[in-house]
Amino acid sequence: MGVTLDLSRAPATPAAAPKPNLSGMTRAELQAALIEAGVVRPEKARMRAGQVWRWAHHYGVTDFDKMSDVAKETRAALAEAFTLARPEVVERQVSRDGTRKWLIRTAPGIEIETVYIPDVGRAGALCVSSQVGCTLNCTFCHTGTQALVRNLTAAEIVAQVQVARDDLGEWPSPKEDRRLSNIVFMGMGEPLYNLDHVAAAIDIIADNEGIAISRRRITVSTSGVVPELEALGTRTQAMLAISLHATNDPLREKLVPLNKKYPIAELMAAIRAYPGLSNAKRVTFEYVMLKGVNDSPAEAKALVQLLKGVPAKINLIPFNPWPGSTYECSDWPTIEAFAAILNRAGYASPIRTPRGRDILAACGQLKSESEKLRASARRKLANP
Repeated sequence: MGVTLDLSRAPATPAAAPKPNLSGMTRAELQAALIEAGVVRPEKARMRAGQVWRWAHHYGVTDFDKMSDVAKETRAALAEAFTLARPEVVERQVSRDGTRKWLIRTAPGIEIETVYIPDVGRAGALCVSSQVGCTLNCTFCHTGTQALVRNLTAAEIVAQVQVARDDLGEWPSPKEDRRLSNIVFMGMGEPLYNLDHVAAAIDIIADNEGIAISRRRITVSTSGVVPELEALGTRTQAMLAISLHATNDPLREKLVPLNKKYPIAELMAAIRAYPGLSNAKRVTFEYVMLKGVNDSPAEAKALVQLLKGVPAKINLIPFNPWPGSTYECSDWPTIEAFAAILNRAGYASPIRTPRGRDILAACGQLKSESEKLRASARRKLANP
């Protein structure tokens, strides 16, 4: 009797869609999600969303069972439909100066770097990323050498803050003694090319019943996407930082290629019109000091003229070297002489102390670890 052997494969079972993560939703989105999932009745949604919000963003819980003022059956329904899970921390590094850097994997192939810098702002600042990679190709910036993969979602931006607070022991949200007091969108990517998700993340981070970091302590740094500046100010009320680095178009086009699209005159006009600009809400201009490129006394005087009438602070950033860069950092006496010219003109111009250089966590050094050798592999190569 012949037997026919069926070698065909049964159709693969489609993978279940990942559960929505409530910690990346705005209040309105959270309320709507609870109703749509049938977890709560519409008349109870606002109250229940407020409870979940406080547990997720004030207490930092990732387990619905810990929400002690929520009914047990509702907690079970929440766990069935949603998650509060953190992304994977692939690597954690701590610098000699206390700077911390996390490599965070939010999805397969999606890795970002986030840096906590102590003693910045009121207590310490977290430098968050808004994109994986970058499109701007600024020639002095290591991050700019990594091609853009995609924008980060609001959930992925907020998760960076949550990961940092987990590590720093910052739950529940403290009032006076917090170590993480400021947020700066100065990590990977151009925030204004991802404004919808950046604005939603700021709404979540600034909410007084959650993480509760004031909008006045949240700074968004842009290379100058002129058409989005007004919307940034209107939608987020965040502090504005401009990655400037040059005072004339030919040099800035070389350093910041975006300048070819939005030249300095257009950029300065948009800055002067930034919503809420005042002596109490100054623009920060970032100026990386490149030896023999943009660090002459003439450039300092030109910067004074360029910023005339703009309530401003100027951060002078010693260039942070990275493998393959052709630039060098300006000599310290040159940087001090540059700062003195700005100070005499009435501008606060602190020289930013390089932080986290030994773990490639300093300004301009961030790049996804998926684009680099792991630290352990580098050590093996150096010490065969």
